[in-house]
Amino acid sequence: MSPSPAGAGIIAAMKTIHLYGIPNCDTVKKARTWLTEQGVDAVFHDFKKEGVPLALLPGWLNAVGRDKLINRAGPTWRKLEEATKASVVDDASAMAVMAAHSSTIKRPVVVWADGTVTVGFKPELFAERLL
Repeated sequence: MSPSPAGAGIIAAMKTIHLYGIPNCDTVKKARTWLTEQGVDAVFHDFKKEGVPLALLPGWLNAVGRDKLINRAGPTWRKLEEATKASVVDDASAMAVMAAHSSTIKRPVVVWADGTVTVGFKPELFAERLL
């Protein structure tokens, strides 16, 4: 029995790579360019235009951890009030800060076709994911 058209759409969506970030971020630009050069189409989600996908944050935190997902080296984090920074003590408080300040999320967040989540861009690691 072949999948119904709706089922085929679900299967196709599962094979799609989703890249989340900000278009003017240098690392996001490098990742998008690299994927394009490899002939890989990826769906891009712009945090600035589309917002942070709140429903996905728990899965990202579970997959990569709070310390990897929050960009504590970036200017947005450094500009936060000390009380806000100190409030990030668990996943719930981290999600609240990331939802309010999308640039505190390390970029890009990539959800690969198999559901694996990675953060950041390294060509060799991206190449491994595409094998």
